[in-house]
Amino acid sequence: MAKPVVDRLEAELEGRAEVMRLNLMSQIGRMLASRYGLHGVPTLYVFDGEGNVVYSEGGIPDRSAVISAVEQVLNQ
Repeated sequence: MAKPVVDRLEAELEGRAEVMRLNLMSQIGRMLASRYGLHGVPTLYVFDGEGNVVYSEGGIPDRSAVISAVEQVLNQ
């Protein structure tokens, strides 16, 4: 399951990046799924400071790839 991986990412990135979880059954969740072409869950996106998607991954997140993507954004 993805939840333990995302929980760990959230703890590791605390204070450096914000981890947001969306319920796709909510109005905003459906709106954002449509906006970003989300087709499966779980899906993880990393955004830069301008709101651009710089990394996305479906399924159980690859922790090291996500942290690397976040660090690249933080180092820009």
